[in-house]
Amino acid sequence: MDEELVERAASALAHAAGTEAWSDIWGRLAERYRRVQNDDATLLPAMPDERDADEPELLPTWQTFLRELLEHDPGTADELHSLAGELPAPTLAEPPPDPPAAVRNIVSGGTTLGPVIQANAISGITITAAGFPGALPDPESWPTAADLDPIAFGVRPTHRVRLHPPLPPYVLRDRDHDLDAALGRAREGGGLVLLLGEPFTGKSRTALAAMARGPAGRRVFAPPRGTDLRGLPALLQGRPERYLIWLDDLDEHLGEGGLEPRLLAQLAALKVVVVATMREDVYDACRAQPGGRVLDVAHLVELARQWSPAERERLAREAARTGDQRLIGAVSASGPEGVAAYLALGLPLWDEWWRARRADRHPRGHALVRAALDLARCGLTGRLPMDLLLKVHEGYADVTGMERESADDARAWAVGRRYGLLRLLDRVTGDTWRAAPILVEATGRHEELPDVPGPVWGCALEVARTDGAYDYAEIAARARVAFQRAADAGDTSALHNLGLLADSLGEGDEAERWFRRAAEAGEPQSAGRLGRMLAERGEGKSAEPFLETAAEAGDTEAATLLGKLLRKRAARWLKAGMEGGSGEAAHLFGDLQLGRGDVDDAFDSYLRAVDAGYAPVAASMARVNQIWNDNESATVWLRRAADAGDVWASSVLADYVRKENHTEPRRVETVDRALDDIHYGAERGRALDATNLGVLLEERDRADEARPWYLKGYELGDAYGAFRLAELHKKEGDTAEATAWYRKAADLGHLGAKRALGESYG
Repeated sequence: MDEELVERAASALAHAAGTEAWSDIWGRLAERYRRVQNDDATLLPAMPDERDADEPELLPTWQTFLRELLEHDPGTADELHSLAGELPAPTLAEPPPDPPAAVRNIVSGGTTLGPVIQANAISGITITAAGFPGALPDPESWPTAADLDPIAFGVRPTHRVRLHPPLPPYVLRDRDHDLDAALGRAREGGGLVLLLGEPFTGKSRTALAAMARGPAGRRVFAPPRGTDLRGLPALLQGRPERYLIWLDDLDEHLGEGGLEPRLLAQLAALKVVVVATMREDVYDACRAQPGGRVLDVAHLVELARQWSPAERERLAREAARTGDQRLIGAVSASGPEGVAAYLALGLPLWDEWWRARRADRHPRGHALVRAALDLARCGLTGRLPMDLLLKVHEGYADVTGMERESADDARAWAVGRRYGLLRLLDRVTGDTWRAAPILVEATGRHEELPDVPGPVWGCALEVARTDGAYDYAEIAARARVAFQRAADAGDTSALHNLGLLADSLGEGDEAERWFRRAAEAGEPQSAGRLGRMLAERGEGKSAEPFLETAAEAGDTEAATLLGKLLRKRAARWLKAGMEGGSGEAAHLFGDLQLGRGDVDDAFDSYLRAVDAGYAPVAASMARVNQIWNDNESATVWLRRAADAGDVWASSVLADYVRKENHTEPRRVETVDRALDDIHYGAERGRALDATNLGVLLEERDRADEARPWYLKGYELGDAYGAFRLAELHKKEGDTAEATAWYRKAADLGHLGAKRALGESYG
């Protein structure tokens, strides 16, 4: 570079103000300056203002400016040779005559290019150093490194712990030694120390802690994004103190007015240390840009996200020493994402999940994650099948709007990565999942989270009972504490759950005690369980009221057991009634016997009903004869029941008649046997058999023989005997006599007779 040319041109420029050629020469230089600035806005210092060009103290500034312009635009040399020839050489000025009034121009600040209007003689021009946009604060107002508030200067907040500072104690990282060494070297000669790492590695906290460990009293300037830093060298020039510049996220402080190599060199000359952080991906991107050349001269210290075993050991010791719950949680809950990410993301992750419960957000996704959280709170911290989570999440009645979100959408939301690191649900293997440990650890400090519902505990206990990975007794102990707490708070369903739990552990007496308390408190499901327990040990009568309560609430098992108990009691008392001579009791007792398959015993009971003249036994007698394939006797009993209005008997009888019309005549021996059996009963005074004998004879076209048996049946108290006599008179056309006998039958309660008379019998 032609230094002589630079000095000559700078001297000419500094003394040429006011000449005719000045404006043209200034414009040509300004155009070259703009071209270089457009290519790279960080390469050149500010161009001296045209209005300040004749200040003698700016001669060094002109020299620096022209030297840099020549270096980056060699074509400027021809321009400077031309300028040196066009501008008059500087000469010693003779004292001018005293002017009428001297004009003194004082121009300061700015880099705007433009004409300066001058008038009359101009002398004594003073040019002050060019300033930069934005005022920088007085260094005396800067805080010291020890006084910096980490949260205010870039550290993400974590959850607050009562009686503890806003942030947990700093835990030394493995790279702190390297960082301290880099800062020590920078303090000797200035420079840039850059802490590099992935997002959420703890870069800001580590850098601030390192600055605080340095020499006491050093003041720190932490400019906001976009602050013009070019005025820092002039601001700090001549001050005896040593300063730190804190540029968190350095990429926001590059570009025009930001940190660049020449500014860094000027700061380094003043022994100023620039401490900065940067994400690795941004670092790689910025190095490829012209504005990132300052990164080439940085002292790099890389910080890993995942903590080493030594770092985790220090973490555990510090947690034990201070008792800080945040560090204690980090020991157990932080994973590959690192302790810094655990501390920084716990709050936003919880907040996102909790707010998702609203119907207009992700209510089903919220419930799906809550299912995993609640099961973890029960003690199921291992893998959970998605089918189980889908089953459990449907039970949260306090989460509304789930119908608006599909299960697939809910799942996609729950397993998506947040901040490029964490999911709300972590995959274990295959289609098994668990709640993020960072969320599980947070559940204990969020009072807004409801207690685990009883049905979820039930699912957890069932899983623990069948999955060998869990200790059922341990899960049961947790459940007992939760149920007891809920019961003490007035939750009657918790009393029932305590009973179920005791029962599952083989604690029969304890289970009965809880079921009884719950039943008395109005829990029908407990009434059903208690009723079954009492019935199983033979206390049926004591069980009945509890079973009835449960049955009325829809418990089908309780209803069935109650029916069985009542049937057993009914059999006992019906038998007693039968033995006391009640035909109705004998009939009902026979039905109970027939229902359990005791056909012979049932028939004996039915015969006792026949002996008592209890006509409604007809259909039951027909059934027994059907079972024995005695169709002749069955038909007689069916005819009696049908004539009394029994629908079933009418249907079966019609079927019998239809079959008779399409088959061979009945065998004589079968008819004779039926006649003998019925005749035997009729002769012994059975009213029903007397009438039945008449029916059998009438069907054999022996109406005259049937008539006396009908009359005998009637005289023995059988209403059906009167009805059959009415039917005979009706066939013979004797309406008056038929009506008289219908009346007699109706008076004895025969429904068929009432129907014949047109009377209501419902």
